[in-house]
Amino acid sequence: MGQEGTILLDGQLHRDKKPKNRILGLILRPFYWLGKLSEELHWSFVSAVVIVYGINQGMSLGLSKISTQYYMKDEQKLQPSEAQIYFGIIQLPWIVKPLWGLLTDTLPILGYRRRPYFMLGGFIGVVAMLSLSINQNLHLAFALLCLMAGSAGVAIADVTIDACVTENSISHPSLASDMQSLCGLSSSVGQLIGFGISGFLVHLIGSKGVFGILSIPAGLVILVGMMSRETYVPNVAYKRVSQKFSDAGKAMWMALKCQSVWRPCIYMYISLALSFHIHEGMFYWYTDAKDGPYFSKEMVGSISSVGAVGSLLGVLLYQNAFKNHPFRSVLFWTQLLYGASGLVDLILVSRVNLKFGIPDYVVVVSDAAFSHMIGRLKWMPLLVLSSKLCPSGIEGTFFALLMSIDHIGMLTASWGGGLLLHTFNVTRTQFDNLWIVIVIRSCLRILPVCILFLIPSSDPNASILPTEMLKSKKGDDIVENQNMEMASLVSNVDQHLVDT
Repeated sequence: MGQEGTILLDGQLHRDKKPKNRILGLILRPFYWLGKLSEELHWSFVSAVVIVYGINQGMSLGLSKISTQYYMKDEQKLQPSEAQIYFGIIQLPWIVKPLWGLLTDTLPILGYRRRPYFMLGGFIGVVAMLSLSINQNLHLAFALLCLMAGSAGVAIADVTIDACVTENSISHPSLASDMQSLCGLSSSVGQLIGFGISGFLVHLIGSKGVFGILSIPAGLVILVGMMSRETYVPNVAYKRVSQKFSDAGKAMWMALKCQSVWRPCIYMYISLALSFHIHEGMFYWYTDAKDGPYFSKEMVGSISSVGAVGSLLGVLLYQNAFKNHPFRSVLFWTQLLYGASGLVDLILVSRVNLKFGIPDYVVVVSDAAFSHMIGRLKWMPLLVLSSKLCPSGIEGTFFALLMSIDHIGMLTASWGGGLLLHTFNVTRTQFDNLWIVIVIRSCLRILPVCILFLIPSSDPNASILPTEMLKSKKGDDIVENQNMEMASLVSNVDQHLVDT
């Protein structure tokens, strides 16, 4: 009996230890995983991904969005419509993303293809952020130039790290999915941290103080360039650079003339262009309106954090439930839901929620999570479709071109939203017509359903381009498609978060 008790006790002890070991294993697993990647790909590459995607792009994205909004409102004293227009201008460097890609691929500097561009992007970011932070009463034009320079620094570093991931995906195909996970995880965690602390930092040190802090991530990118492992290439044939530019341009033009390519491109542009951005009008209403919620800086930051979580849920939901559904069906329902989600703002502005005893913060947070999740569900099929429109041989550059078209659509939406706010006289103190702007914005979001015929109705897992445009080997296609999906999840999804 005593022996059975001992056995039972031993069993209990064994069962008690097992969950602890499991918990410890879950805690240590990411560290083992990072160690494995560092061993296979070198610690400098892993560090570069974490710094560029996680800190300089992810965390800086959260910090810069909130600080720029308050800088435009409190320091520059802009109207909502003006701020909306200028936010679009700040993103102009992302429209010329293919140019950065071509430069890093074809124009080495002092015998290196990647290191100098990391250092250039970081240097531009440091100078721009310090200029915004130090100078008092900075003129609007110079402030916009600094903000554009900071955006350009992030874009250059983003394209350069994309190229590094591409090279490692080709040389280590078995680790391609692990690299995608590292990029996505770094960016998502960085965003959550950035949005989470942005409101507190703006409250404590002001928007200009946050710009000063943003020079640190840019400085780390310079460090990435210094520690990157790259083979020195002597005697670079610079005379062939212009020929490479010309060849790439001709190949992209030939691809754009293909009906299977230009039809989806038109849909992607129109669907993004009609998703008018009026978030500056809502931001001013949140913080300044006499009958509004008067949210604090901390609350504004937490709302953006919840939106980032919603975006991540949208990506996971698409990957696990909708990635095998036809593009048309997914886009049809998400477009309708995206338009309906915009009407939640109407409930807030009309103050209907207060009649039912629902606090403003609860409605805004719920709306942020739901609208960002639906927006991401709408965005993901377009990104996957874009990865399937890239001809063999110019995959990376052409994908960057497609993303530039998408950024032009976002720019149009930002400017269109600013014009809408101006037309209906939504100012720093006048919000009487904001509800009209919200209704028009929500209706415009639904209109792209009418041109869904431009999107292929085929199986999403099948090839879309003609056979003659897909001449690479099957194994190479797999690696390139994986790399395209990585780029979409990390670079463009995160950047799109700024504009939604």
